[in-house]
Amino acid sequence: MEAGNEPFRLNQAIAKAGLCSRRNADKLIAAGRVRLNGKVVRDFSASVDPAADVLEVDGRKVEMQSYVYLAMYKPRGLVTTCSDQFRRKTVLELLPARLRHLRPVGRLDMDSEGLLLFTNDGALTQRITHPVHHLPKRYLVTVAGRLDDRDLAVMAAGVELPDGRTAPAGARLISRRADTSTFELTIAEGKNRQIRRMCTHLGYHVTRLLRVAIGGLQLGLMTPGSWRYLTGAEIRKLRSE
Repeated sequence: MEAGNEPFRLNQAIAKAGLCSRRNADKLIAAGRVRLNGKVVRDFSASVDPAADVLEVDGRKVEMQSYVYLAMYKPRGLVTTCSDQFRRKTVLELLPARLRHLRPVGRLDMDSEGLLLFTNDGALTQRITHPVHHLPKRYLVTVAGRLDDRDLAVMAAGVELPDGRTAPAGARLISRRADTSTFELTIAEGKNRQIRRMCTHLGYHVTRLLRVAIGGLQLGLMTPGSWRYLTGAEIRKLRSE
């Protein structure tokens, strides 16, 4: 969904245009320097639809920045970057040209697949990727061999890696056979190739790594290589988590 289709509070619309902070925008509103569709507006709760309304400050039209939010099912074999020095295919190549100004939120390594977000909203990107927010990300992990219950418990409690012990995680067995096992792992941190390194530390080779959720946003029935706009409800949920 393009944020231009979602209304903003008046001070938020002014701030998104880069004119000033929300606090200073309130001062402009109180001073009668803001017009909405040709009329002075002093109502701080007024909303602005960037696609339909004309907003002016001191007689000059305000151009509000339009944010765009996408979900993609990243397939294997693509790198999560905007350009690659080795000329490998990147995730941006799955998007139409008009959307290639967007940036991936976080990473999935080349051999991993699943839910990947794109946006030009830096604040939301920071909220999703910064470890201080502890936004959980859920994965389905398939490893070669029979997964031992004790090793699953170790992954849940934390694994000692060279760059530090991993934080406690949610771990649940999905299936187990002599030659392959699948489990669900939910983590809220982002160490480089963390899940693969956790498994390697315990003696398991990962054969498939699929991210199925970021916070409350689900991969759902998307297919490899497909993408879609987020709904307004999904955007609001990500902002509040």
